[in-house]
Amino acid sequence: MNKLTERFWEQKSLLEMNEAEWEALCDGCGKCCYRKYIEGRGKRERLYYTSVACNLLDLNTGKCSNYSNRFKFEQDCTKLTKKNLPDFGWLPKTCAYRLLYEGKPLFDWHPLISNDPNSVQKAKIQIPNGIHEKDVIDWFEFVIDET
Repeated sequence: MNKLTERFWEQKSLLEMNEAEWEALCDGCGKCCYRKYIEGRGKRERLYYTSVACNLLDLNTGKCSNYSNRFKFEQDCTKLTKKNLPDFGWLPKTCAYRLLYEGKPLFDWHPLISNDPNSVQKAKIQIPNGIHEKDVIDWFEFVIDET
């Protein structure tokens, strides 16, 4: 594994980051793996967040249970890249990619700052009471406040 430069996210833009740095930005909250529901169009468009998780998401750890093969098993899994990041306005307000894209600092609980791989769980950032989509009939029953 590549050694990361200390506080690289403060020294480089998202576009300048290498693959290891890009991947390290993910805090592992798993919020991006929860289903969203969009209703309406244009000015009337509304985004709903749900507690319905991708079937591959480990609801306890916030990690994908098959990260390297996720696109084979989940057709609508989308890879966040430097090129498509502007299209991901639905990312949670706590997401490191969104924060840096908007010129904001990372939160204290982010593992890159806390040096604690469990800091996301300790800070209670993950979505509580998640349920896998295979166990859901109507997503709208699981709408939650913005993450």
